[in-house]
Amino acid sequence: MNKFFILLLSFAMVSCSVAQHYSTKNKKAIKLFEMGKQAPALTIDPTTNGPNFRSGIDYMNKALEKDPNFWEAHMFAGEFAEMLGDYPSAIDHYRKALAINPNHSTTGSTYFYLANLEQAIGDYDNAMRNIDLFERNPNANPELLVKARQIRSNCEFAKKAMQNPIDFNPINIGPGINTEDPEYFPTITVDGRTILFTRRIADGRVSGNFKEQEDFFVSQLGNNNIWGKAEPMPANVNTVNNEGAPTIAPDGRTLVFVGCPDASGEYYGENRTGKGSCDLFLTKKLGNRWMDPVNLPGNVNSFHWETQPSLSSDGKTMYFIRGIRGRDMSNNADIYVTRLQPNGQWGTPERLPDHINTPEQEESVLIHPDGRTLYFASRGHVGMGGSDLYVTRMDENGNWSKPENLGYPINTKFDENSLMVSPDGEIAFFASDRDGGYGDLDIYYFIMPEHLRPVKTLYFEGIVFDATTRNPIPGKFQLIDLETGKEVIYSEADKISGEFMVSLPVNREYALNVSYPGYTFFSQNFNMRNPENLEAIHMDVPMVPIVSEQPILLANVFFDLNKSTLRKESFVELNKLVEFLESNPKVKIEIGGHTDSRGSNNKELSTARAKSVYDYVISKGIDASRLSYKGYGETKPVYSDEYINGLSTEKEKEAAHQANRRTEYKIVK
Repeated sequence: MNKFFILLLSFAMVSCSVAQHYSTKNKKAIKLFEMGKQAPALTIDPTTNGPNFRSGIDYMNKALEKDPNFWEAHMFAGEFAEMLGDYPSAIDHYRKALAINPNHSTTGSTYFYLANLEQAIGDYDNAMRNIDLFERNPNANPELLVKARQIRSNCEFAKKAMQNPIDFNPINIGPGINTEDPEYFPTITVDGRTILFTRRIADGRVSGNFKEQEDFFVSQLGNNNIWGKAEPMPANVNTVNNEGAPTIAPDGRTLVFVGCPDASGEYYGENRTGKGSCDLFLTKKLGNRWMDPVNLPGNVNSFHWETQPSLSSDGKTMYFIRGIRGRDMSNNADIYVTRLQPNGQWGTPERLPDHINTPEQEESVLIHPDGRTLYFASRGHVGMGGSDLYVTRMDENGNWSKPENLGYPINTKFDENSLMVSPDGEIAFFASDRDGGYGDLDIYYFIMPEHLRPVKTLYFEGIVFDATTRNPIPGKFQLIDLETGKEVIYSEADKISGEFMVSLPVNREYALNVSYPGYTFFSQNFNMRNPENLEAIHMDVPMVPIVSEQPILLANVFFDLNKSTLRKESFVELNKLVEFLESNPKVKIEIGGHTDSRGSNNKELSTARAKSVYDYVISKGIDASRLSYKGYGETKPVYSDEYINGLSTEKEKEAAHQANRRTEYKIVK
């Protein structure tokens, strides 16, 4: 629940009001009461290893046996019970204190505290009634009045949400991942087949003694759609200290996580250094090996604590939670965003606006692979009480929408956080200690309601290799929105294996360019505007050495039907061609135009289209002596008419004709 008061201040309030006299004259009750006030500070509770509030409650109950109308004893017993999380008992004591003396507090604050607890257990009607009584008090604390209005809003929302529940059927993800230990903070690759999560374990590596600490585990989805047995991350990632709240890049090869120092505040783990409190650390996978984690390069980590990172699919944006050290972390944690700079350093973080961040705590931030849908947990927005889950969406201008509560029963009177949404948006994962699990916190999944889903995101995977030698190449990927001309994703293939995985949010058309020094650039077009008919794409990327005269397809050069005028979507690709020629000043190319076999003026049309490309490139400053153009008409098809006529569907035939209608370039010197 959301605590709105500090116990010691409440003690002071009650103590001052009774300093002159108590409501009881029973000396034995008073003596027991005085002993009860001191009890929590004098002994340790063996269950919690903290103040012994149970002992204090015992004394208060004994005092009440001597005088049942001793309302001060009810107040202390209520506060002690609240500190133990026994809200029903706390409510019972507060109600009895008010029944004995409704005006025992001149500010009416007991009504506020009672309403706060009633909201926490879902007794919304009584909570609102007690908020009414508190707000009528002319001496009510102004700060509590602000929070009282939030309690009322939460109660009104919760009642309406419970009357209109959404479909929600959480299913345990299974014994491959869940154990008797707590599992939480799941993160998943864009292909949906690798999940990485945090598990709190008893670790015997510390001086031969067991202690609890957090490590990372990884599970793979089998062909039977059952998650395999989770294996720990290697020892250079998992240490004897805590590693938690991981975020894995869509391609599964970059991991950012939280590392915290030990009790001394100095040791972050073998070969790791920190800057203050908990810091973000970075590790990358080369081939099958994870490199030693390093403190996140740049200006993100600070004297304060940084936690719960979430990498976007463009590889250049990261959201995270920052708390201000030295203050109450429960109401002083906000969402920040940082961007990767050209020099490989992460830039100075920016706090998200006030309609996202509240004066209370935000946590568990998740940016979906669509790059526009942000999920997070908050205690400050209107909700069911406690920590609820919300979603906000970025518009075309980069502005975030008003957060939307995910609704009941995804959100409940308890705390909800640690949400992960699959790339296709259909499945969501979260951690819960609900009945029926394997032990403590388990990871569950459920079908995400349609109106809460992000933009569906598929993926493009394969291997980049030298077209001549077949050796893998760490090509650099750019995915560009053809409508806006903006770069959506930047990524790189694995330096050892050449493997890559790039996310593809649907409902847009993209130009994909792959480049690497010494090679012509590779281009591909992805029209993702009909998501219901789309699936993930596997396609290898052959890179042609600059010395080769092999024709290179310009997959994102477009013309209107039977015309040679370049459409504006072509400029992204042609600018890439200009950039290639600028980087390789000795290269000369021929631009070739091709058509399919249909039509009567194919030679003239293909020549005019090749010349349009030629003219555009020259207009960008490339010397005309380095360029030539030629129209080939239908003479060099990718697919012959005989092959096309043998295809079974008109859709397949049209796709083959489209492949024949193309613009290429080849190196002639």
